[in-house]
Amino acid sequence: MITAVEKGILLAVLLSALIVSYIDPYDRLTWYLETFPVLIGLPLITATYRRFAFTPLCYRLLFLHALILILGAHYTYARVPLGYWMQDMFEFSRNHYDRIGHIAQGFVPAILAREILLRRSPLVVGKWLFLIVTSICLAFSAFYEMIEWWAAIAANEASVEFLGTQGDIWDTQWDMFLALLGAMGAQCLLGRYHDKALSRLASSGAAAHQ
Repeated sequence: MITAVEKGILLAVLLSALIVSYIDPYDRLTWYLETFPVLIGLPLITATYRRFAFTPLCYRLLFLHALILILGAHYTYARVPLGYWMQDMFEFSRNHYDRIGHIAQGFVPAILAREILLRRSPLVVGKWLFLIVTSICLAFSAFYEMIEWWAAIAANEASVEFLGTQGDIWDTQWDMFLALLGAMGAQCLLGRYHDKALSRLASSGAAAHQ
């Protein structure tokens, strides 16, 4: 289980990042749209911490994902300096920071979904778990693209910064494809480590009830 000290540090850094990001963002509407998952998820995770504590791995990944969203919200994804640095370094045709965001959109929720399914469903480690987790992440990515579509209809030109397509007609397809790769990559790279973290969490929980 994550220690109280680490939890406090992660929470303090995250709240500080939110505050700094909120100060004079490039586009205020985009800030709210991009940080919406953080503004909803952070209170929810904090409120349910005692009843359903995740593994330290899951919390750290959620923290990293939140920072990616918060940074993108301040500058808008098409204007994040890190993306410009990568564009100059690798001679990309566009700012690819949004690609990082969409890989994370599959990578981090994969571990989150995997953990919930392993702890709250009859599923066990294996091919079916891999397939279902991947499908959940791909469905989430597709739903997010629909949210962008609805935002574009509702806000007209004000939604351009939120969409961040940068003229790429295949941006939606790229977003979902990268989320798919992220979901599969997370399970392949972190699956065994996550299993050990879940085992340690179960052991600590059992010891606490003795």
